[in-house]
Amino acid sequence: MKKWILALTLTGGVLTLGACNQSGSDTVAKSKVGNVTQEELYNTMKDKYGDQALQQLVYEKVLSKKYKITDKELNEKVDQLKSDLGANFEATLAQYGYKNEADLKKTMKLGMMQEKAALKDVKATDKELKDYYDSYQPDIKARHILVADEATANEVKKKLDGGAKFEDVAKEYSTDTASAQNGGDLGTINNTNKAQYDADFIKAAFALKANEISAPVKTQFGYHIIQVTEKKEKKPYEEMKKEIEYQVKSSKLTSDDINKAMQRELKAANVTVSDKDLKDALKPQKPAAQQ
Repeated sequence: MKKWILALTLTGGVLTLGACNQSGSDTVAKSKVGNVTQEELYNTMKDKYGDQALQQLVYEKVLSKKYKITDKELNEKVDQLKSDLGANFEATLAQYGYKNEADLKKTMKLGMMQEKAALKDVKATDKELKDYYDSYQPDIKARHILVADEATANEVKKKLDGGAKFEDVAKEYSTDTASAQNGGDLGTINNTNKAQYDADFIKAAFALKANEISAPVKTQFGYHIIQVTEKKEKKPYEEMKKEIEYQVKSSKLTSDDINKAMQRELKAANVTVSDKDLKDALKPQKPAAQQ
């Protein structure tokens, strides 16, 4: 997820700042001991979230004129994220502080515009593209059952070979509780997220044919029984070249690249901040140690 929001980490609470009336004095809350006005609310939120909120609002205005993100592009990113995360999608949204999918899209759209701006400065050689293609493995959708020992793994495999439903056996046996409740589903495994998995697991999973169930696979976590439920075919290089170029370039992006691109765009748009309390809101951010 961080790939699409490299230099932007906002929560839903920040966004409400833009809706506050800075000069208003209407009451937004009443009590016996005193009222809270719109001005008080604005000033409090400004102190806490002002820099982030102003940054987001300015970035959106500056970038939206030059870098268009279509609904199709945005939906494809979200759909890919859903596919990658499988049944863990909603939990991941909550983990990152998003209220719902619509909230995610607001931040993701700005992150995608930032990415487009920064990618203008990134180069990729023909060798890098071809090396990526040579090592590329088409997406698979997989599920697994993880157990502690080989004897249990053999028992599980025997049940599956005997016709037991994979999802039922996963719920009964798998020690991976996160996926077990969803029948062992791991979602889509691809070149972007496969590094999250054990190398022996990945080697075994990508060697399977569609719907084939593996023998017990030993990893650092125990013994896995793996089934690939879908497996895409590898397309010719020329058909994939545009996507490969994007993947290679985007893999090189850092927060520093994003910051440099944003400073370039802000300068071109002649942006100035008149509120002295927010004068540093658009200054370059320090590069994060790890993205």
